[in-house]
Amino acid sequence: MDIRDFKAGTYKKQYEYKSFSPEAVNHEWIITDGKLSTLLSEADRKIGELKAAGRWIADIDYFIRMHIAKEAMTSSRIEGTQTTMEEALANSADILPERKDDWREVNNYITAMNAAEQELRKLPLSNRLLKNTHKMLLAGVRGRQKNPGEFRKSQNWIGPSLKEAAYIPPVHTEAEILMSDLEQFLHNDRIQVAPLLRIAIAHYQFETIHPFLDGNGRLGRLLITLYLVSQNILEKPTLYLSDFFERNRTQYYDCLTRVREKNDLGGWLRFFFAGVIETAENSVKTFEKILQLRREIESERLPRIGKRAANGRFLLGFLFRSPVVNRKELQTFLDCSESTAGRLIADFVELGILREITGYSRNRRYVFGEYIDIFNK
Repeated sequence: MDIRDFKAGTYKKQYEYKSFSPEAVNHEWIITDGKLSTLLSEADRKIGELKAAGRWIADIDYFIRMHIAKEAMTSSRIEGTQTTMEEALANSADILPERKDDWREVNNYITAMNAAEQELRKLPLSNRLLKNTHKMLLAGVRGRQKNPGEFRKSQNWIGPSLKEAAYIPPVHTEAEILMSDLEQFLHNDRIQVAPLLRIAIAHYQFETIHPFLDGNGRLGRLLITLYLVSQNILEKPTLYLSDFFERNRTQYYDCLTRVREKNDLGGWLRFFFAGVIETAENSVKTFEKILQLRREIESERLPRIGKRAANGRFLLGFLFRSPVVNRKELQTFLDCSESTAGRLIADFVELGILREITGYSRNRRYVFGEYIDIFNK
């Protein structure tokens, strides 16, 4: 099907409201719009550059942890959760009671992303895997009473009530059938569909089906990265679009709405491919900045602490993995005395690598601010 001929679906009359019933997507798709084809090619090229960048970075898994934390924080922010990067990376014991619920939502996302990536090594990207991931997302947080890990058995909506809903997805009896069609579409190798085109359509369809009672936005955004990794488009989960969606939130929702109401699939694809291009470029720049920071610290700052520089390099590697720490954690990692850990922390504060963030005289926490700032920007 030419995307220009796409008919998104129909509104069906239910009791006192109309739900949207989308068309199935498991078929071939063709782009005949030259500008859109060029945009898709550019997005593919940027993804290739990001994949290549990941190969020449040592300890890339350390930095991916930060990408996942940033994605978790941003994706949850779209849903109304407010957590900083410093909080997202801290231990539960260091979080104020009034901030614990938001912290749990963000850390559930981190846990779910890591578990899903591991599960992809044994299972295909399937409805079973999505349900498992959804269960982790909602464990012990807002939405935990809305059947985590199960497709919905009742009507849901986006908005304060059914009468005031901005969007009402298909009735629950259609959701299972539509999700089966979506799963088949993701794996149908009998049709020729470019991977980025396939996941762009899949993300739209997932958000349109809204198969769970809660957590659809977070899981739908996570689905994008999981698909790219599952198809080896990316070797590591290094592309996350939540930041782009959050900064362009109104346009994001408008584009999805225009597909349903105006059949404007092309408009959504242009937005999605532009997001992939910008995000991939920013991810490569982020890796470059990390490498520059590491080289600068190792060559210019650590030599200033003399014989403690060897331990300093060891500690620096740890901070790239865990940039929010306390003295006890550093003491355990370095397997050293309390006084040795204290001196090294003092050195790192003096060198501008660490800064204390609690203001307390005891139970102090330190943050590798320059590193976190790279992701905050």
